[in-house]
Amino acid sequence: MLRPRPRADALISYFQAIVIGLLQGVTELFPISSLGHSVLVPGWLGWDKLVTAQSAGESFYLAFVVALHVATALALLVFFREDWIRIIGGFFRTLRTRRIETADERMAWLLVIATIPTGIIGLVFEHKLRTLFVKPEAAAIFLTINGVLLLLGERFRRRVPVRQGREQGRELDTLDYKEAGVIGFIQSGALFAGISRSGITMIGGLFRGLSHEDAARFSFLMATPIILASGVYKVPDLMGHLGDGVRSQALVGAIFAGIAAYISVRFLVRFFETRTLTPFAIYCLIAGAASIIRFA
Repeated sequence: MLRPRPRADALISYFQAIVIGLLQGVTELFPISSLGHSVLVPGWLGWDKLVTAQSAGESFYLAFVVALHVATALALLVFFREDWIRIIGGFFRTLRTRRIETADERMAWLLVIATIPTGIIGLVFEHKLRTLFVKPEAAAIFLTINGVLLLLGERFRRRVPVRQGREQGRELDTLDYKEAGVIGFIQSGALFAGISRSGITMIGGLFRGLSHEDAARFSFLMATPIILASGVYKVPDLMGHLGDGVRSQALVGAIFAGIAAYISVRFLVRFFETRTLTPFAIYCLIAGAASIIRFA
C-alpha cells in the first residue's frame, strides 16, 4: 500500500519560515555555521519534521533552504556592489588584454581560483555529505569542532602590526594564486553541517597574514559566488515537486534572510576592524556541547 506523500505546507509555517530565514541570514555570515544551525535550531524548538520530511529520498527542507541561500548571496552582492563592479570589470578587462595589471584584475582571478576547489568538491560530494551529516547529533559535534578550529586559528595565526587600534596586515591583492587556491579548498569544509564557511576561510586568511578585517572581506567576497551558485543550481528542486506547497513560505523566508544577511555583513565588517574570532569560538563550544548533550 502506497503511503501519501507528506505535504510541505503542513510542515513549514510562515512563522517557521521567518525564523529560519532570519537564522540563515545571520549564521551564513557569522562564523558559526548556517547549515549547522538550520539543523540544530529546529531540533531545539521541536520542529524536527522540517529536517526529516522527505519525498522519494529528497528533503523538502533543503529545497526550502535554497531560496534562503539565494537571498543571502544577493544581500552580499548589494553590500559589496562597488567591489563587484570593479572586480567583474577587471575580470573582463583581463580577457581582452590577456594581462593582469591592477589590484581589481588580480582580485578577480584570486576569487576565480579560490572558487574552483569548492565548486568541484561541492558538485561531487555535497548531496552525500548533506544527507549523511544533516542530523542534530552530527551537527552538534561539528559545531564544537568549529569552535576549536576558531580558537586554534586565533592561537596560531600570523601576527601583524597594530597601529591606532587596527591591524596592519597584508594587502588583499598580495595573496598569490596558490594561497587563494588553498583557502578555497579549506572553504569546502563548510559542506559539513556545523563547520562555518566564513570561519574557516577567515582562518585561512589569518594564517597568510591578512588582518581580521581583510580576512573577513575576502571570505565574504569568496563566499558570494559559491552561495549564489549553489542556490541557483538547486532552484529546479524548489520549482519541482519538492517545492509544492512551500514556495510562498520560501519567498517570505528569503526576504527575511536577505534583510538579516545585509545587516549581519554590515555589522561584521565593522566588528572585525578591531576584534577577533574568539567570541564566536566560545559560542560554538558552548552551543555545540549543549547540543551534544541534548541530542545524544
